[in-house]
Amino acid sequence: MTDHRALVVVDVQPTFCEGGALAVPGGNDVARAIAEYAAAHRDEYALVVTTQDWHVDPGAHFSETPDFVDTWPPHGVAGTPEAELHPALAELGPDASVKKGAYAAAYSGFEGVDAEGQALAQILEAAGITAVDVVGIAESHCVRATALDAHELGLATRVFTDLTVPVTPALGAAARDELRAAGVELAQAETGPDASRSSSA
Repeated sequence: MTDHRALVVVDVQPTFCEGGALAVPGGNDVARAIAEYAAAHRDEYALVVTTQDWHVDPGAHFSETPDFVDTWPPHGVAGTPEAELHPALAELGPDASVKKGAYAAAYSGFEGVDAEGQALAQILEAAGITAVDVVGIAESHCVRATALDAHELGLATRVFTDLTVPVTPALGAAARDELRAAGVELAQAETGPDASRSSSA
């Protein structure tokens, strides 16, 4: 058992899956795969944390003429069904949940806070977490940003490439290159949290 590892499930919400306002191809399949993985490996994690885009009025982050780089169509609107956790995660029962981006763009889960106002870094520190596995949507944006921030904080950070999807294949490849260069490990979830095999995908 890995006592000090957390599973961080990033933005697995209907708004980012097929049928949602900012759909990422493969989102629904990834949501189901994450749910299955978490159910099978829950006892190997000291903590399971979810993050959600939870936009109230994020200013220029929302645009009627988005460039899909810095501006986006409205998505993850606070209080709407699309902003809730994906139905596939109904049985996940996370130990902590953070919401981000209420009044500004927020890609990293470390920009989020829980219902008591605790930031993700505080939650992980309080639980004695030293390592994280990051999964979710989208690999090229919020998963990437969350993993980079985790690594910057000194956490041993791994992204399971088979439990995430990018907005586009090209953006996914660029994100993986950036993560590798920063020192984040890329791995396959099928080998489990104690795996040492890295992915070159």
